[in-house]
Amino acid sequence: MQTTTVVVGAGHAGLAVSHCLTARGIDHVVIERGEVAHTWRTERWESLRLLTPNWQTHVPGLAYDGDDPDGFMTMADVVAFIERYARLVAPPLETGTTVECLTRNGDGYEVATDRGVWRCACVVLASGGFNVPKIPAVGAALPGAVESVTPMDYTRPSDLPEGGVLVVGASATGVQIADEVHRSGRPVTIAVGEHVRMPRSYRGKDILWWMDRTGLHDERYDEVDDIVRARRVPSPQLVGTPERSTLNLNDLTDQGVRLVGLLAGFSDGKAQFSGSLRNKCNLADLKQGRLLDTIDEWVDENGLDEDIEPPHRFEPTRVEDSPPLTLDLARERIETVIWATGYEPDHSWVDLPVFDRKGRLRHDGGVVTDAPGVYRIGLNFLRRRKSSFIHGTADDARDLTDHLAGHVGAGAARS
Repeated sequence: MQTTTVVVGAGHAGLAVSHCLTARGIDHVVIERGEVAHTWRTERWESLRLLTPNWQTHVPGLAYDGDDPDGFMTMADVVAFIERYARLVAPPLETGTTVECLTRNGDGYEVATDRGVWRCACVVLASGGFNVPKIPAVGAALPGAVESVTPMDYTRPSDLPEGGVLVVGASATGVQIADEVHRSGRPVTIAVGEHVRMPRSYRGKDILWWMDRTGLHDERYDEVDDIVRARRVPSPQLVGTPERSTLNLNDLTDQGVRLVGLLAGFSDGKAQFSGSLRNKCNLADLKQGRLLDTIDEWVDENGLDEDIEPPHRFEPTRVEDSPPLTLDLARERIETVIWATGYEPDHSWVDLPVFDRKGRLRHDGGVVTDAPGVYRIGLNFLRRRKSSFIHGTADDARDLTDHLAGHVGAGAARS
């Protein structure tokens, strides 16, 4: 089978690329291992909502048009939105098809699937950036009697053993799961490493409204000093709730969740933690203050002080004087560890010399320079700070299909 471009993945990013390719008259096929929005359907916990408000949910050719712009979509809502987008885009779609290998073939590429081989000039990897849960190496020493759970395994608190829970990681996923599990009646301890503290609302506006309005979300990958570091910054401590609640470590400790430092290992049935808890929290507080300072400066520079609520600051993260450095799992009746320690993309099927020594894909803003005609979309800070959000897909898809069109010599986009 022959086409100009193979797009791997039929989530919102793959569909956005298809929309842009169609606008340029570039023939292509979209290959999806399951159904449209497969990951959203199968790899998210039951109560999860988007942490971005509904008004921010837009892709090329389609924007949220419901009656709750300031609300937050459930996973069923997200799936319905992407299904609607698929009907609009009407891509040349091959569902239920697993890509097994991507290799070079002369000046082009071969995409081998379980239903045949596609030959093409270009490939767009739109298979998501959150495919494989990251469990730190210390997880190998977790006692066998303690259940090990990743966010992909987690569905609801009632599915967990009855005992206490250690949540490892304090970014968006960690604080949300810690909150939900603790509310179910299970005692929860959260191991806190690097995290990004961020209020849900500031000066009467959603914090992501400020990120958009001040231009912070549009900051480009080639404008930051250390893009490798920027791409590894944890997701912010945000939660999407009907009450528009802020959820930070103070909120968790107010409920009775216990804070400990970064998980360092397991030995003799005990979890060991670093003594860095206070420093990690102080750094997150400092960075939050800098973000709010940036917003305040923008308001002042644009003469909007009289139209916007006055500035304010939030209570520093409270840390006990001597946080525990060890935890006896049996004595504390901790029967589950939930690894909210991030994800990695799955590129195991890409058989091309495009990875660095740590196995990370080498690319320049989504353009895989070591394999001309190969592109990546849907990664954190791919081309802009907003790239990992649904609304960040539009600009990235247009940029990458512009480059792709140049590579294959296609004409300008249709209006």
